Amino acid sequence: MTGVDRPLPADAVRRLTADPGPWLSCDDCFRLVDRYVEGLLTGGARPMRGELGAMPGHLSGCPACSEEATTLLLLAAAEAGIDPAPALQRLLPD
Repeated sequence: MTGVDRPLPADAVRRLTADPGPWLSCDDCFRLVDRYVEGLLTGGARPMRGELGAMPGHLSGCPACSEEATTLLLLAAAEAGIDPAPALQRLLPD
């Protein structure tokens, strides 16, 4: 292989080394995203269990699902008149 070796961006390293379990498919994520976003907007810092507890792992490694969840969260917060900032912090932790 020829070319210049470039270091991976920190975000790529984080996604590649994230704990993958428990595993969710994108189909699972899309099926659960409404309940997950509702929990983030109304549930505070309460940990989610079962399949919903697997959402952070999937969202941290899947840009498409993460974008879907972020968009839904912003729309739902606007519709309910809720400040989305606290829920966004829980959705997209650094």
